[in-house]
Amino acid sequence: MARLVVVRKPWFVKLAPYIISAIVLVIVPAFLPTYVQGIFTKFVIFAIFAMSLDLLFGYAGLYSLGHAAFFGVGSYTTGILILRFEIDSFWVIIAIVVLLNLVIGAVFGAIALRASGVYFLLLTVALGQLIFVTVWKWYSMTGGNSGLPGIPRPELGFPWAAWDPAGYYYFVLGFFVICFFLLHRIVNSSFGHTLKGIQANAFRMRHLGYNVWGYQYISFIIAAIFSGIAGMLFAYYMGIAVPSHAGLTSSILVFLMVVIGGAGTLFGPVIGAGVIVLLEFFVSLLTPEHWPLVLGSIFIATIMYFRGGLGVHLLKFWQRIRYD
Repeated sequence: MARLVVVRKPWFVKLAPYIISAIVLVIVPAFLPTYVQGIFTKFVIFAIFAMSLDLLFGYAGLYSLGHAAFFGVGSYTTGILILRFEIDSFWVIIAIVVLLNLVIGAVFGAIALRASGVYFLLLTVALGQLIFVTVWKWYSMTGGNSGLPGIPRPELGFPWAAWDPAGYYYFVLGFFVICFFLLHRIVNSSFGHTLKGIQANAFRMRHLGYNVWGYQYISFIIAAIFSGIAGMLFAYYMGIAVPSHAGLTSSILVFLMVVIGGAGTLFGPVIGAGVIVLLEFFVSLLTPEHWPLVLGSIFIATIMYFRGGLGVHLLKFWQRIRYD
């Protein structure tokens, strides 16, 4: 009589993705040159930015091309509070950034969600350009085309806080872990499952008694807050806030991060952010004028051969290794 034999995988095989992530994000950067640590910092910030858009695009089914507006609000709020109002406290600045993005997200969401589909997308573009034009033209406050240079690193009020490139990287990494945890809890809650249902069939969810508009509106505000936090961290990292932070180009770039990494997975946009930020750095060293061509080629290759995003295919590959 044949017996069923169950082969248990070693514990390190089951935990391999987490071990690899910890090594890459926590251990490896400590031994890298300073300029590479800066690239890792940019990657982690854009990972937060991409995850915030994924909440809209991957879970709520809302195609936004104006998401950089909130990134720009976070960036410029940080610069204006420090350079114009001489408010140095990081805790005061982050509170104002969160509150301001909540308010602007609530206003913009109420306007944009009056439409759906391609009209929603066009409204987000228009609203995003409204922020872009504001920071471009309001020279006395935003510095216009010159931006706001001279933004120092965060003032935490701790005498031991060191802001060398490695120190700031781990500071940003801490924010990434917190944001990932919060967004993971949101998308795996009943609220997140309802968003997935709305994305799959909003008409059916509406007739089941769900307030589709209300769920999408709340997700819009939450995404705006996380995007603003990413913008604040980026202003501290770059030491300057410039109009391009709120521009259409930034919105398209983060949209590509979500698509290339895999919408609706949360970890996919992190992978997409890593691919784009790291490739942008290395390609720009060799042939900077061809970077848009390389980015377009990556996008086309993803659509043709990695439908659903790189994250989805990595997950399938991992599941084959784990269960085969």
